[in-house]
Amino acid sequence: MRIRLFSLFAALTVAAMSCAPDHHRQPRMADGVICAADTLSLGLARYADIQRNTVYRGDGYVNNAVLTHFRGKYYCMWQQSEKDEDTPDTGILYSVSSDGKDWGTPSVLVPPAEEYFASPGGWLPCGDTLTALVNYIYAPDRSQGGKAFYVSSADGCSWSEPQPVRMADGTPVEGIFEQDPLALSGGRMVGAVHFRPGNTLCPVYTEDPSGVRGWRKADFPEGEGHPIEPSQYVARDGKLVMFMRDQQSSFVKLFSVSADRGETWSAPQKTNIPDSRSKQCAGNLPDGTAFWVGNPTGSKSRRALAISFSKDGYLFDRAYLLAGPADLSARRKDGRYKTLGYNYPKACVVGDTLWIALSVNKEDVAVYSVFHIKRVY
Repeated sequence: MRIRLFSLFAALTVAAMSCAPDHHRQPRMADGVICAADTLSLGLARYADIQRNTVYRGDGYVNNAVLTHFRGKYYCMWQQSEKDEDTPDTGILYSVSSDGKDWGTPSVLVPPAEEYFASPGGWLPCGDTLTALVNYIYAPDRSQGGKAFYVSSADGCSWSEPQPVRMADGTPVEGIFEQDPLALSGGRMVGAVHFRPGNTLCPVYTEDPSGVRGWRKADFPEGEGHPIEPSQYVARDGKLVMFMRDQQSSFVKLFSVSADRGETWSAPQKTNIPDSRSKQCAGNLPDGTAFWVGNPTGSKSRRALAISFSKDGYLFDRAYLLAGPADLSARRKDGRYKTLGYNYPKACVVGDTLWIALSVNKEDVAVYSVFHIKRVY
């Protein structure tokens, strides 16, 4: 009887262990770093060596600016429409700069299609080719999602016709790409798609370094909040960490962790990092330090832009104000969802400078150059 009871206990223990959640370290903000109650500066000192340059001064609606560096030049794309957010006339413009400060006259990268409007899905520089991911979003009802396409160029001037991005089985990606797929060592790329029907978030990965084919859905269990618009980086222990916006208005960042290079992820959980229920960006500096850029206001306000750093990718213990309410210009023209503030930052690292593209008041495209970024620790 004792042997049977011991065997039953052992079997139940193994079963319980196999069903136990996979625990990971939780990204968090160190106590006292950010004071969300301080609406002017979030309790942060300003970063000392920063410069803002205007890429494009619009007369309608602009948003979703994305920046990259290719063959010694900077490329910035964004979506633009006459007046309101995500309307059928929305297309994608882009501009080029040799130094990231002076920008050329914008050109049309992708116009709206017959039933879809166009929105940026991110840059994918690979070897001698620059590829832009393009989201064609269903114009009559954007809640129905869209489809992923791409255009490519060898010179940054002449672009191919839009072609569908494909899954590993060869079928087109039936969803909208988020704006910063992450290239890992060995050629793998990790990203995220809001799949149809609707806009259900799922991380994806591919072994194709160009990022235009071979995508597979990752295992992504349900968890806390309503995760959308993720951005990811590599922690010091080699795991991938993904921050997400919580559409359920918890006003904190959600996170998920992958220990197998993006094939399986932990269930989303809330952090203690304040958020404005907005798109943000995260990444790594050349020495592995993790960073994120966003609006850690703990409310819907996007009128403060901040950057925070973590040596290990989990404890964010250093943060700076990049721009605040006092730096904002007045809105020039009304429009639907034209949120005041610093909207949807996306960043890339070039040498010792972090370049951040965003939309100011959803009217202008600006680039912030954060110099001497290696000196933060």
